[in-house]
Amino acid sequence: MKAIEQFTQKDIEVLKEETLYEGFFQLKKVHFKHKLFAGGMSEVVTRELLVKGAASAVIAYDPQKDTVVLVEQVRIGAYDPKLLKSPWLLELIAGMVEEGENPEEVALRESEEEAGVTVTDLQHALSVWDSPGGVIERIHLFAGKVDTDQATGLHGLADENEDIRVQVVSREQAYQWVCDGTIDNGIAVMGLQWLELNYKKLQQQWL
Repeated sequence: MKAIEQFTQKDIEVLKEETLYEGFFQLKKVHFKHKLFAGGMSEVVTRELLVKGAASAVIAYDPQKDTVVLVEQVRIGAYDPKLLKSPWLLELIAGMVEEGENPEEVALRESEEEAGVTVTDLQHALSVWDSPGGVIERIHLFAGKVDTDQATGLHGLADENEDIRVQVVSREQAYQWVCDGTIDNGIAVMGLQWLELNYKKLQQQWL
């Protein structure tokens, strides 16, 4: 079978970048050309990109009790008066990777801040692009061993206006919520699907 040619970073020519907005996130406009599958180069393509950087998320799993830690908070991006679903979403523990930090440090810090749990045996699960057609964000998902007896109450940083409620549910319940659409944000869906595929391996490692 003939090998399929794989394009690389070298097959894109960035002609111009403009910063349109600088705030909590950055919005920029990029003008570029790229190599075509049929050969040659494209015309100039212009795209707006929301620059978010990187984020870490934690699949906080208790292998002894077969339970997982979820956090619940309001998300303005999920607010739509035409929809009946609540904009308070059940999510994985997660946070942005700031300059000078590594994703592992963020995973451990956010576990304390958002859920009050101490993670041990942190291991990388997967890393993915979040909507790369219009967003620059690399999400790093980790699995971490926790004692879910620690996970309770309300958390979050007051100076960041965070209002986070912790929920501990069985792994089976969390995955059922993925299947029936109760949990419908991408990071949590990916993380809980990964857990469903790998929880037996985690139990073997951690018990």
